[in-house]
Amino acid sequence: MGDDRSLTDEGPSAVDRVQEIAAVIARLGPADKQRLFELLASRGDLPGLVSGRSPTPGQPELISPAPEPVKAPDYVLVFDGGSKGNPGLGYGSYAIIRVQDGARRLKRLRFGDGYTSNEAEYDTLIAALQDMVTRIEAAGRQPGEFSLEVRGDSALVINQLQGKWKAKEPRMRERRDRCLFLLRHFDAVQLKAQPRAESVRILGH
Repeated sequence: MGDDRSLTDEGPSAVDRVQEIAAVIARLGPADKQRLFELLASRGDLPGLVSGRSPTPGQPELISPAPEPVKAPDYVLVFDGGSKGNPGLGYGSYAIIRVQDGARRLKRLRFGDGYTSNEAEYDTLIAALQDMVTRIEAAGRQPGEFSLEVRGDSALVINQLQGKWKAKEPRMRERRDRCLFLLRHFDAVQLKAQPRAESVRILGH
């Protein structure tokens, strides 16, 4: 009698065979892997190879996918803070720029005495974000409808918000967490460090 078992019962599936082949390839040495790669490339068995062209050995020419267009943010926020003395009189300024039409709001702040430069940087950003949230909600919209790009020349603030640097002191950690809370109101946020000269150009100090 003939064997009437289905194909799936007769042996390993295609997925299983691929996994077995991958395990064998993983045990090959670098030189053998390179020879295998070149062999497949010469036979045209590598997906994504440009047809009709001879690839360079070891470096087949691949079809590069078209880059996805980068969507501009709805708003750009530029902030800067400092102190006259460290600690001393704290001050700051920020600009909120609507990308669609270039409209901007520039605000200057005074924080009083006893401020460090880093505290002034953080409090300037907190004030700017709170200003944005309040104005957007007052207009009957939600911050979550908009994307935001935040720019500043404070390496400490940008790196702490990105999680690259730790905020060890409670006074800085509280400010970082407040900024993160406000940033979460928006649809998407990018944090970018920029040169001091660019902050001066936009903010005037």
